[in-house]
Amino acid sequence: MTLTRPTAGADGTGAAEGRRATARALAVLGLVTVAALLPLLGPRAALMGTGEAAAPGAGGIALLRTVLFAALCVPAGELFAARLAHRVPGAPAVEAPRSWSGYAAVAGGAAALGLACVVATGNLLPHRPADLDLGGLYAGRDGRLALLEVNAFAVAWFCARSRRPGLQVWPLAAVVLAEALRAHPATEQAAPTGSALTVVHLTCAALWTGGLLHVLRLLRAWRAPQAAAGTGPGPAGSRGAGPALLGRYARAAALLFAAVTATGVCSSLRRMPAGTIVDQLTATAYGRTLLAKVLLVAAVAALALVARLRLARARDPLGACAPARAEVVVLGVVVAVSGLLTALPLPVRW
Repeated sequence: MTLTRPTAGADGTGAAEGRRATARALAVLGLVTVAALLPLLGPRAALMGTGEAAAPGAGGIALLRTVLFAALCVPAGELFAARLAHRVPGAPAVEAPRSWSGYAAVAGGAAALGLACVVATGNLLPHRPADLDLGGLYAGRDGRLALLEVNAFAVAWFCARSRRPGLQVWPLAAVVLAEALRAHPATEQAAPTGSALTVVHLTCAALWTGGLLHVLRLLRAWRAPQAAAGTGPGPAGSRGAGPALLGRYARAAALLFAAVTATGVCSSLRRMPAGTIVDQLTATAYGRTLLAKVLLVAAVAALALVARLRLARARDPLGACAPARAEVVVLGVVVAVSGLLTALPLPVRW
């Protein structure tokens, strides 16, 4: 009797863990599906009834930009979260989670290459190799920026695979700068101001989104040895390094959120003057998508507030991980909506 009972308990625990792993896999699959469908199907829904016309292949371009933005968030967040973790006193000496930066660089490079092919066909989706004018990429500003992004992700991949992954910060910065310049052509009024706002906005958004993802991965890695040994949360649990890491991230995230909000408002007012913004939020595709993004960011802020309150007041501060996981999911949708926003026609003329 005593020999069979532990075996049954172990089997039950293993089955429960297997069900949880399956549920997590299905949740990730569902999130990826939603993130792919939003950019692909979003232009048609956003443009309905506005009288505006999207550029050919807007759905595909939006999807490529979503992948590019996500590929920017992952390595930036890993570097940011690792820096926070190194400053946590008493952090467990366990192996860090497997880096996703290399995979992100491959995905980002593929998306950047796809966008470069779009530029090479005159901002149209290519249907055959003969449509591509690769040599023409060097002749125009958009083409050179597209090539810069492709090369930057290639360099980021080499840095991620090297012994000094921190060097990724330089090619990632090049991608951010290229995106900021692409979004604000030289013919735009006060283009340097718009590019500067975009640089700050993209940088802070990438650190915020990717940083939270990697912080949660770190907490999972820190708690795994104690859970496997059956000794409870241990030093990384409710009274140790885990809450300290979450607290450090929460303080930094508050500043990042403020910067994202301020730059987002300024950029929106540049494209939708204050006197017309109310009408354009419902009458234009860009305004509708921007309104959806604002509502999603507000939901993220609410989840972040709940997590912060749990971290400060709950008996187990790591209960803040539950709303933080939901926050990551909503941030993933925000990234998809941001990719869609870049493919829609701008609502104003300069």
